[in-house]
Amino acid sequence: MGRGDLTNREWSLLEPHLPPLGGRGGRWNDHRVVVNGILFRVRTGVPWRDLPERYGSWKTVYERHRRWSADGTWDRILQVVLADADLARRIDWPMVGVDSTSCRAHQHAAGARKARPRIPKKARRPGTTGPTRDSDGPGAA
Repeated sequence: MGRGDLTNREWSLLEPHLPPLGGRGGRWNDHRVVVNGILFRVRTGVPWRDLPERYGSWKTVYERHRRWSADGTWDRILQVVLADADLARRIDWPMVGVDSTSCRAHQHAAGARKARPRIPKKARRPGTTGPTRDSDGPGAA
């Protein structure tokens, strides 16, 4: 078991909310190993391909994470964990909030120009591809 892997207690709380093993195709890798791989990647920020071998194939870990993100499994788990923590009074809701001074907004939300800046074009004489020469400017005959 790695340093950041789920404890037996944490796993016992999480396991009932995961999809059953053995969906499509052959045997699935154990959910606990895959979840620990996902947590390792989230915690360290390593690329999927650099996951340690103890978590199995990086493709398996990535695909399971992607599939559970798409089908709402992670959202359901978050709701259950929040509900359990709220019942046990482990969340101080008045302290949960977002301070707008620490949230960065996209430049368009701050009143930036919506259109691209206008780039002036060089003056051209009709029927030519190059710029025109002023008769009064340098090089005039």
